[in-house]
Amino acid sequence: MQLPKRKLGKYAQGDEDFVMSQNKYDEIEREVEKLKEKQPGAAQEVSRLAELGDFSENVEYQIAKGRLRGIMNAILKLENQLKNAEVVEYKGKSDFVRIGSTVTITDGQKEKSYTILGALEVDLNKGIISHNSPIGMELLEKKVGDRFEFREVEYRVVSLPFPA
Repeated sequence: MQLPKRKLGKYAQGDEDFVMSQNKYDEIEREVEKLKEKQPGAAQEVSRLAELGDFSENVEYQIAKGRLRGIMNAILKLENQLKNAEVVEYKGKSDFVRIGSTVTITDGQKEKSYTILGALEVDLNKGIISHNSPIGMELLEKKVGDRFEFREVEYRVVSLPFPA
């Protein structure tokens, strides 16, 4: 069963974020290759099942066709991401927080570290946030020692280490 796709709301951002690291770009390329390897087998299965006749009652045909459609849609989506990718390379040490930076902040009691990347790479369990997230936008262009307020809490940038 396919879930219905909702239209974007009045205040939703419709633009996709294609900012990514070289590692993410390479990962997407590998995923496209895997899907392209599966495509011929799925197409062959659809052809084989089509030969059985009556499409309306051929459940296996409908499932195989849906699987092929899913593979094709995934390939198109990933190739679009690659085509529009803005690969960001972290080139040397910077005094300011920018995309690709890992920054440590404190509220005076706890320290938190975040790596700021594109939306395709967000992983909150690893501390990776989007540059478009509220805290990500707040952190961009800050330097060590800068103070800022986020959700009624004052934070200070503690460190901006050189990336590994």
